[in-house]
Amino acid sequence: MVSRVIPVDPFDLVIFGGTGDLARRKILPGLYRRFLSGQMPEDARIIGAARSDHDDTEFRAMVGNAINEFVDRDKQEKATIAAFLERLSYIKVDARGEEGWKELAGKMRKGVVHAFYFSVGPSLFGDIAERLHAYGMADAESRIVVEKPFGHDLKTAQALNATLAKHFDEHQIYRIDHYLGKETVQNLMAVRFGNMLFEPLWNAQNVDHIQITVAETVGVGGRGGYYDKSGAMRDMVQNHMMQLLCLIAMEPPYAFEPDAVRDEKLKVIRALDPVDPDDIVRGQYCEDEDGPSYFDDVENPDSRTESFIALKTHISNWRWKGTPFYLRTGKRMRARTSEIAIVFKDPPHSIFGEQERQKANVLVIRLQPNEGINLRVTIKEPGPGGMRLVEVPLDMSFKEALGPEAEDIPDAYERLIMDVIRGNQTLFMRGDEVEAAWAWTDPLIDGWTDRGDRPKSYDPGSSGPEDALMLMHKDGRRWREVKA
Repeated sequence: MVSRVIPVDPFDLVIFGGTGDLARRKILPGLYRRFLSGQMPEDARIIGAARSDHDDTEFRAMVGNAINEFVDRDKQEKATIAAFLERLSYIKVDARGEEGWKELAGKMRKGVVHAFYFSVGPSLFGDIAERLHAYGMADAESRIVVEKPFGHDLKTAQALNATLAKHFDEHQIYRIDHYLGKETVQNLMAVRFGNMLFEPLWNAQNVDHIQITVAETVGVGGRGGYYDKSGAMRDMVQNHMMQLLCLIAMEPPYAFEPDAVRDEKLKVIRALDPVDPDDIVRGQYCEDEDGPSYFDDVENPDSRTESFIALKTHISNWRWKGTPFYLRTGKRMRARTSEIAIVFKDPPHSIFGEQERQKANVLVIRLQPNEGINLRVTIKEPGPGGMRLVEVPLDMSFKEALGPEAEDIPDAYERLIMDVIRGNQTLFMRGDEVEAAWAWTDPLIDGWTDRGDRPKSYDPGSSGPEDALMLMHKDGRRWREVKA
């Protein structure tokens, strides 16, 4: 199999917050990897913009250090790194003032794609958008990339959308959710809509339930100030997990095109049922020998913000009515894993007797680590002695199935930034999609806030609070084990 790397058009990419953590860890190393792969044109330019005092030489040195730290050693080619760094420059810019904007506008070339990455807090989105417009950089062809959190609730999300809409049309706004750039997430669509095997079974008649798990082994760490105002619901469920749910549940779009895909995702969000308070479990991790408690991490001994949440919801449409969707995510859990499990119903009758009753088929899409797809099926156990059934996996790890080519699968940020340059919004959230997600999320948060609910404690290295297990057990089901 030959990898097809298609170069993008020449571009000027401005990264606001170009010296920040996200730029250092993800954006700039990702751009280097795209340059190494041959996807970035020779005359592409990347401009870092931030409020700190740097010149071009110092900025390039910072990016070189970031490549050294965050790019695999076997991809660190000195000549290529030097050539990449030559395409970088830096301008000190005051997002809320006038310093640097005239100089930045003078750097933008005509006849190339103009993209502006807002790798800054949402409070600066409006200021930057206003100055891009005032200095003539917000033309009809320019594109802006905005990071989550996109709002804190429905009201603030609507305000942000309105602010950006003053100077940019919807087709110019790229709301990035890096989960949608993951190879396996896109493969979910390929599995569903590229194979006759699964799509006819993808409905309430054949699927017993669906589980979505995003578990992390780390605590909130240095993000305590932000996280305690956000919590797992706002930080993970409202965006990342909502997007995964939409891709699982949506109807086939008429084409793999931006609005076709996003129209179907929006229908799913609008069909989500309200969640009963008894079907929500929230938790906070305790202290152990390996780390502090949630209260210590956020420096708030009376915090009622959740570091873990599990919930059950339903989708009221013809395809999914009656099939529960279980979502859970948390910090300081047993293992780092993100997966989607589609659990099919048991056969209506076992011809092999109750003692050999086969287990339900389960299709598991692993997002991390070790991206791949696993289908568990029932077969006869080898050997004599009658018909004994055993469950086995039909396992496809991308690295094993695709060989060395799988090692070169782009990181999510790499893929999504190149999609911005191409002008392809398929894997980005639309404004009405974001607002619909908040409209479903807000009543849940308001409900537990008004009731004064406190999160349950759970041990680090566990699967979360005991009540989360009971959320499944009361329905006669079990969570898939989060394995270390």
